[in-house]
Order: sequence, then structure tokens, then C-alpha cells
Amino acid sequence: YLFVRPISAIRDRIKIVKNTQKITMAMKLVAAAKVRRAQDAVVATRPFSETLQSVFGGLVQRLGSDTIDLPLLTQRDVKKVTLVIISGDRGLCGGYNSFMIKKTDARFKELVAQGIEVEMVLVGKKANAYFSRRNYPIVKYFDCGQNPNAKQANAISEEILSTYLAGETDTVELYYTKFVSLIASSPSTRTLIPFSASEISQESDEIYQLTSSEGKFEVERKDLGAAEPQEFPNDMIFEQDPIQIVNSILPLYLNGQLLRCLQESVASELAARMNAMQAAADNAGDLSSALSQEYNRARQASVTAEILEIVSGASALED
Repeated sequence: YLFVRPISAIRDRIKIVKNTQKITMAMKLVAAAKVRRAQDAVVATRPFSETLQSVFGGLVQRLGSDTIDLPLLTQRDVKKVTLVIISGDRGLCGGYNSFMIKKTDARFKELVAQGIEVEMVLVGKKANAYFSRRNYPIVKYFDCGQNPNAKQANAISEEILSTYLAGETDTVELYYTKFVSLIASSPSTRTLIPFSASEISQESDEIYQLTSSEGKFEVERKDLGAAEPQEFPNDMIFEQDPIQIVNSILPLYLNGQLLRCLQESVASELAARMNAMQAAADNAGDLSSALSQEYNRARQASVTAEILEIVSGASALED
């Protein structure tokens, strides 16, 4: 039998779908506002990281990269690896969390197959929920939140620095989502510790800005080259040993890199949520149109049936 929904049920369904569409559009606009806040945070931290890189580059040039012998710059034989994974705290953001979890899971299995011991430091509830249910070796967990700050980055860096300097791990790898655009992000990985003096001096940076054009959101990216090394005169006398200055700069550099990766991951999550909510709003609009057509057809059929009943009754009276 062909099931025909009552007109009142279709009307109620249309109302629900339209309300859902309003909610998803509101969530998209909220995510867009948070992306702007994330971009402002990236711009605000740029002067500090630029100065840090400049001073570090100048000291490396002064000392020579080959003469710097510090624990954070020394490569070790890798017997144990710490994986730091940044995910989101919430869903409704497409494949943002699942892509990062799959990438990390594949790397974990690859290291274990090579006979390398692995431990995990997790940032974000989604990654923690996945890996803890499967009994992965988790040593520390941090919430991600929607507004990363220096205090949060410092807590993570202190955890991995103490582990590395105590000799409990040989290298630290970071897994995060690199912000590419509002419609694309890239699950990425980088080695946090040990550092490479040449890579720190030559690492470039970029900033992004969310703009709107003709009612649509767009992202403008600006590539920034590596900061120029600060020049220190040959006759300059340092109160501290320059190597000790470099040693004190490295934890600050780690904090800055972690904060930047947290900001990029949050921006990627928000952009993914914007796209997911836009897709949901579009689907709700399509469903609303289809239901409206069904409602109109049902209403026309009801009116036609009533007219036929009236005509039949009139014909019966005439007979």
C-alpha cells in the first residue's frame, strides 16, 4: 500500500526542517566569528616568535651551529617515541577528527612494527575517547578548547620537555591539522624534539585573514619569510654564556610552535564545522523544498477530493 502522510504531519515536518536550517546557519556564523578570533591570535603572537627566531639565528651565526652541544639539539638513537596528537573536543566538524586519528593510528602501528616503543600525549577529547577505549599507552591528556593560549601550550611543552630531558623518550612527534583554507585542511606531522638549529633559523611563517566577499567567506594568506638573524657585533660581551642563552630560548621556541599548531588546529576545526553546517543547511533547504512540493500536492489532492465529493453529492440529488 502507498503510504500518504497527513497534511498536518507534512506541515509540522517542514517547520522542524526550517528550524534546523536556522540552527545550522547560526552555528556556521558562530564558527566564522571564532575563526576570526583565531586569526587575530595568530597575528598577535607573530612579533614574539619573529624576535625569538631572529635572536636565535644571530646567536647560531655567532657561535656556529656545529659548536652548539645541547640536549635539545642532540640526535639520539630512537628506541622510544612520544606522539603528541591534537584533536577537537567536539564533533559536527566533518572528518576533522577522524582524519587525524587515522593518521596517528597508522603511525603508531608503523613504529610498533619496527620494534620502537610508543607513548601518547593527547590534546582534545575526541582523540582521548578513541585511544583510551582501545587501551593505547596514554601518559597525559589535555583539553583542547576553542581559544588556545600560552598557558595551555606551556603545560604541554613542560610535560614533553621533562620526559625528553629525563631520557624517558628519544624523540617527540607532533600530529596536528594545518590550516590551508576554509574548504581544505591538511593532517600534518612534525618532529618537535630534538630541534635542528638550521631549521629553526630558516623556518618561514605565514598568516591568514578571514574576509567576506559578496556574502561568502574567503581566506587571504600571506607568506612571511624567515626572520633575518640579528647581528651581534664581534666585540659584544654577553653577561651569560651564549650557549646558555640558546638553551633558554629553545623552550620558548617550543612553546611558540605548540601554540601556533594549537591555533592552526582550532582554526581547521572551526573551518570544518563551518563547511559541515553549511552542508547541513543546504540539505535542510533541499528537504524543505521537497516537503513543500509534497505538501502542495497533498493539499491539491485534498481539495480535488472535496470538490469531487461535492459534485457527486449534487449529481445524486439531481437524480
